[in-house]
Amino acid sequence: MDTLTIFLTQLILSITVFSFIAKWYVSPWLSGKLLNESLMILIFPHAFRHVGLSFLVPGLVDESLPNQFAFMTAYGDFISGLLALVAIVFLRKGWAYAISLVWVFNVIGLLDLLNALRQADAVPFLHTTWYIPTFWVPILLVTHVMIFSLLLKKR
Repeated sequence: MDTLTIFLTQLILSITVFSFIAKWYVSPWLSGKLLNESLMILIFPHAFRHVGLSFLVPGLVDESLPNQFAFMTAYGDFISGLLALVAIVFLRKGWAYAISLVWVFNVIGLLDLLNALRQADAVPFLHTTWYIPTFWVPILLVTHVMIFSLLLKKR
């Protein structure tokens, strides 16, 4: 198999596994919780999106990694992670605009991931950061969908 085929296989299988976990275990468990608590739980993995700054570290990625990919992905993740942290605090405190902030975070965070995933030309240059899009991004994608589902159900 070529590199892109392996990457896509790992990405799709990870999304599938995390979707099963979400549907069979996480969603039923969250159904008994208040909206703010459920959203906080689903947003917490996004608070670690500072890990995306790894795309800027020489040696962790190939020096030929396209600069546009590295910069956009690293800072898109970083900003999404900061928005996630702020949203968690707003939800925890029950502050006004908490749900609006969750919407903003979720739209920006999902668009950031989709933008990174569409840049398949970067895949061969990921080196040690390969685990981020093949393991971590699927968790984030599944939780983004779950957050949208909760927000739309509770409207």
